[in-house]
Amino acid sequence: MPRRLLGVAVALVLAVPLSACGSGGSSSDDALEIWIRQVPNSPSHNTAKKFVAAFEKATGVKTKLVALFDDFETKLQQQAAAKDLPDIVINDTARLGNMEHQGWLREIDKAKLKGSDQLSDIAWKAAQAGDGKYYGAPFSAQSFALIIRKDWREKVGMQPPQTWDDLAKLAKAFTDKDPDGNGANDTAGFVAPAGTKRGYASWYASSLIFANGGDFLKATGPGKFAPAVNDPKTVEAVKWLQDQFCTAKTVNPGAVSNDTTVTHTVFEKGQGGIYLVGPYVLARFVKSIGSDKIEVVPVPKGPSGGPGTLGEGENVYEMAGSKHEAEQQKFAEYAISVDGQKVGMNGDNEGPIVRLPVNKGVDLSAERQDPRWKVFQDSYQYAVYAPPVPDWTPFRQKSADAINAAWADCSTDVKASMDTLANTFTQELATQKAS
Repeated sequence: MPRRLLGVAVALVLAVPLSACGSGGSSSDDALEIWIRQVPNSPSHNTAKKFVAAFEKATGVKTKLVALFDDFETKLQQQAAAKDLPDIVINDTARLGNMEHQGWLREIDKAKLKGSDQLSDIAWKAAQAGDGKYYGAPFSAQSFALIIRKDWREKVGMQPPQTWDDLAKLAKAFTDKDPDGNGANDTAGFVAPAGTKRGYASWYASSLIFANGGDFLKATGPGKFAPAVNDPKTVEAVKWLQDQFCTAKTVNPGAVSNDTTVTHTVFEKGQGGIYLVGPYVLARFVKSIGSDKIEVVPVPKGPSGGPGTLGEGENVYEMAGSKHEAEQQKFAEYAISVDGQKVGMNGDNEGPIVRLPVNKGVDLSAERQDPRWKVFQDSYQYAVYAPPVPDWTPFRQKSADAINAAWADCSTDVKASMDTLANTFTQELATQKAS
């Protein structure tokens, strides 16, 4: 949808009162309609089908599962404008503020949610809005780490990176030393989803920013924030990445236009050897590249801070205005239960919809035999989630635009660009009454 028309759609949705939120298509067939952000007919969609079937068997609640990926949020906007929201949405933790801000979500009462005390505290933080209330049930968590072509690393005779300097040297070797042995100059060090769609450039940079002790915003009081995007530690991380794009030239060609869907394929085709990403693609790469050819390494601490990594995941959102509140509650309780978490994890197979379990009663090593998952689990203790501003979406998008520009235009002064972005953040915070 063109940006101008999307703005009109957003304005229409904002004009819809809470009572106008419907229960999706479920009112016509009396089923609990569940939307999940996954590619239709993908391994993740298949896992979601198994999950929903297990829920139906356990509770007797009839369901209707809808898998969507492209323009997921836009389609939710359209459903809201049509007064036809689904009953349940399983979506990113970073989208909580946007959906709550528009009045789409029911508040979650932890005291009345069976099993809520079994969930990790850090996961609950990702279900909390700026007003201190909870508007989602934690479902899946993830940290980020480096998936590296182990066979390439051994070919160039280097050790797993322990520092950013090690990481830069390994990327340069992958770029210059023909690690795939085909005699052609056709490999890069890093593959990166560095485009602006859905804020990917910001998303990708986040783990290195946090690993260096930087941040996008800093809390100044309850529900109040100030820009941190021009902090020296943040600037240092963005500049380090700019150097990889512009000076060392160790990033795959076309990265500044790519999203994750494209970048997964670039990595699988052997066009680059280092991918900073979440655990959800591990089983896919084991199958497509070969288990003996890949390894998982924690994001190294930056020269000025750390450790740190982006924290993400999905919440179960109970949509406001549903006619099936009791069934919504049952779904949320099943999703956070040990049984539900195990089904969603899908073992070591492709397509987990629970990446790292949020229920403390689930033993990761008992469910997954691949020890590489433990790297992500261990890194989760240092995970940093999006701050609970009323709406994180514009911050991620505006930072993605600025960071992407610094990588696409090598003449960009990173410090000056981040100073400008800080001013933009100040204005956005004022607009959201969060400064």
